[in-house]
Amino acid sequence: MKDFKNQALRAFGPARVAAHSMATGGGIPSDEEQATGLEREIMMAARDDLDPYNVLAPKAAPGTKEEPSLVPSITDKRIVGCVCEEDNNAVIWFWLHKGKTYRCPNCGTHYKLVPHQFSH
Repeated sequence: MKDFKNQALRAFGPARVAAHSMATGGGIPSDEEQATGLEREIMMAARDDLDPYNVLAPKAAPGTKEEPSLVPSITDKRIVGCVCEEDNNAVIWFWLHKGKTYRCPNCGTHYKLVPHQFSH
């Protein structure tokens, strides 16, 4: 096996050998071809709009009283931090309780606690 690699390196150069040996159809492998284990499982679930381990960013909501930002939780209450503005470096912390909509005291964004749906 080692002799084959040495012969291939002399014949084709390092770039061609590496690219050929990495992907099934030649070239550089895609993320799906290269991912394994937990990373692959998360990528496959994300393809179907699922987030089994709650690692993806939450879906954006306008944060109004009519359409509050939804915060998933497995308990009846959860502490939330609001950054308010993109360039802000202070976090405003407050509690959310099940069944109620809460407003950030600083910027006015509305949040609502919803039950977390386990996908597994």
